[in-house]
Amino acid sequence: MIGIVIPVHNEELRLEACLDAVISAARHPRLCNEVVKIVAVLDDCVDQSAHIARTCCVEALSIDARNVGAARAAGADYLLACGARWLAFTDADTVVAEDWLVAQLALDADLVCGTIAIEEWSLHASGVRREFEASYCDRDGHRHIHGANLGVSAQAYALAGGFRPLKVHEDVALVNTLVARGARVAWTAAPRVITSARRDFKIDGGFGTFLAALQGGAETSHMPLTPDPAADIS
Repeated sequence: MIGIVIPVHNEELRLEACLDAVISAARHPRLCNEVVKIVAVLDDCVDQSAHIARTCCVEALSIDARNVGAARAAGADYLLACGARWLAFTDADTVVAEDWLVAQLALDADLVCGTIAIEEWSLHASGVRREFEASYCDRDGHRHIHGANLGVSAQAYALAGGFRPLKVHEDVALVNTLVARGARVAWTAAPRVITSARRDFKIDGGFGTFLAALQGGAETSHMPLTPDPAADIS
């Protein structure tokens, strides 16, 4: 079984498109009818996110943590208990490609770190897109880490001790741990996702903060897209 985890905090405007895309990826013929269980982890949602998840017929877990690390961990723990051999993670404002899961599994790795793409830049000044595209490496061999495009085997996830309950960079912490322990990591641009360049981002210090810093011309080196196995992320 394959599991997909999507942390959700008040995402009624974007969640349906995310779930439609994930469901399509779960039905890809090259998965040969393997069961794919999709879990939306509703973290302190007070909007229509729960209704949308039910309408799309995906499983929903409700927590009250306001913590993306805790949300990803809750979804992963549930799916592992159901027998998942592979865990794929994305975000509620992200649209995955139809072959997203197929591309992850084809790499035969313990951990798959994928890139992201942005198609809608209208909320930002033109210079933001130029700065981003000049510095971002959207090709194999990159060293970016995105919870919106991440896959890990059940065995490797257990080896890492799972996601830590961090409000930001929980994905970086997990990858750092597995890199330090010698896991087989695929730094790849093959599994494609499109993410939002939203300005109403949910997590201070995450990707939205990174784009906002570009918008303001601020120093952006704080964005930890490259793993450092010695880093103490807390």
